[in-house]
Amino acid sequence: MTSDDIAVLVNPSAGRGRRRELLPAVLAELGRAGMPVRVLEAASGEEAEKACHRAVADGAAAVVAVGGDGTLHQALQAVAERPVGFGVVPAGTGNDFAACTGVPLEPVAAATAISDALREGRHVALDLARAVGTDGEVRWFGAVLAAGFDAIVNERANRMRWPRGPRRYDLAILLEMAWVRPRLYGLELDGTDRSFEGTLVAVGNCASYGGGMRIVPGADPGDGLLDVIVAAPLGRVALARLKPRLRRGTHVTDPRVTTYRARQVRLHADGIIGYADGERIGPLPLEVTCVPGAVRLLR
Repeated sequence: MTSDDIAVLVNPSAGRGRRRELLPAVLAELGRAGMPVRVLEAASGEEAEKACHRAVADGAAAVVAVGGDGTLHQALQAVAERPVGFGVVPAGTGNDFAACTGVPLEPVAAATAISDALREGRHVALDLARAVGTDGEVRWFGAVLAAGFDAIVNERANRMRWPRGPRRYDLAILLEMAWVRPRLYGLELDGTDRSFEGTLVAVGNCASYGGGMRIVPGADPGDGLLDVIVAAPLGRVALARLKPRLRRGTHVTDPRVTTYRARQVRLHADGIIGYADGERIGPLPLEVTCVPGAVRLLR
């Protein structure tokens, strides 16, 4: 990778492969910026992150993630707090960061917006969330950290070998519903103790996760704050009734749901693995901080 290239991270299986045929058009649109365009070689998530880090170290003008929130998450680890443009071409099953930040949701249109921004020398500085675990490793995320029932479902689904595809996640929900129970959470917001017993907790830089579920509907990636939502203990029936309201964000009017805003969030519970942008972050406790203007979004 030479300086002033556009480094493109592509997830060929994003959107279950349905948009793969759009890649040549996306690359052609990016090339309208007048810079060389190179697709990064990566056979795994770890290799993808390393490739993005190398591209930034070598002076790439921009890193562009073509895929869903998982692909974006890998690229964010390299561009956060770095003087490099970041582009998103939404092509996954979940494109929550793109939807929240005004990126065109049609892939070729998104690529056109990126090339226009590069040619015109403009970007939008947006917040990111920085999560640090007990091992000191830093993980950046753009959308939402789940650390309640949804994180437990994700962890079970990742352990399952059958069935494949979205049905595995649906089955994991049914299995965890049978054993749902409240957890004791240690929660500290900007130094104030907000510990609670509950079923749901999420920390959002953006409003939605899971492909449009508006878990923290008031979250704004430009306000310098994280939105936090917690839910009191919910049984199977109450949780099943609350879940459909997430799509509209109306669950926040339920008296069992509480929302907060904070710059720094410390969260702990035994036996919980946090997931952010749909990716496994690691076990709680986690310290999450909003970092204003941490990414230079091209749109």
